[in-house]
Amino acid sequence: MPQIVFLPHAELCPEGAALDAKSGETVLDVALRNGIAIEHACEKSCACTTCHIVVREGFYSLNESDELEEDMLDKAWGLEPESRLGCQARIANDDLVVEIPKYTLNMVSEGH
Repeated sequence: MPQIVFLPHAELCPEGAALDAKSGETVLDVALRNGIAIEHACEKSCACTTCHIVVREGFYSLNESDELEEDMLDKAWGLEPESRLGCQARIANDDLVVEIPKYTLNMVSEGH
């Protein structure tokens, strides 16, 4: 069973977390199931960037991103080469280390 290590995030998981995942699940679903409330304004439909994550380890084990996800990621705050949308990143069999960015585009536009 693969494991996802979420690096500490000041608001969402201050201590970080190591969570068991099932192959085929999305990173977002694993986080939500375990009480890490990553924002997902579009309800996981790949229509926003609020669930933007950065995969620090295990990036290439995830399913490939499609054109729609790539287009959405172009709008993400703090985009990096290892960025994915949590609602689209499906776990294979490898462990992951994931960073939740401090800001989302939604937070910036709402003045948080």
